[in-house]
Amino acid sequence: MGKVVHFEIHVDDMDRAKTFYGEAFGWTFEDWSAYAGMPYFGATTGDADAMGINGALMQRQGQPPQPGQALNGFACTLGVENYDATEAKILSLGGKLALPKYALPGMAWQGYYLDTEGNLFGIHQPDKDAK
Repeated sequence: MGKVVHFEIHVDDMDRAKTFYGEAFGWTFEDWSAYAGMPYFGATTGDADAMGINGALMQRQGQPPQPGQALNGFACTLGVENYDATEAKILSLGGKLALPKYALPGMAWQGYYLDTEGNLFGIHQPDKDAK
């Protein structure tokens, strides 16, 4: 099986991206630039015993996504405990709404945002009463 074990988020401004993901989701970072030969920061996304994977922020090597451009890659979705509080934090840190909160009936609340670097990501709050 090809289970996803790592992700990379391409960024233009490393400090801005670390601040965004650190403050919005509590991620911590370790400088792995010497291994990668470019600005590259490993991201710890939560407790090692919790479900999920870790990844990295890496220096973008080309043009950023353009507004309205179709997604060309993977969209990561982050599990959150409180959708509305997380959305408020995302927006206060410079993120932008891409697709408003909607119900996955009987399962969860879902929505999509753009980070400070123009990358699309989702947030997901489990809720069996979502309608």
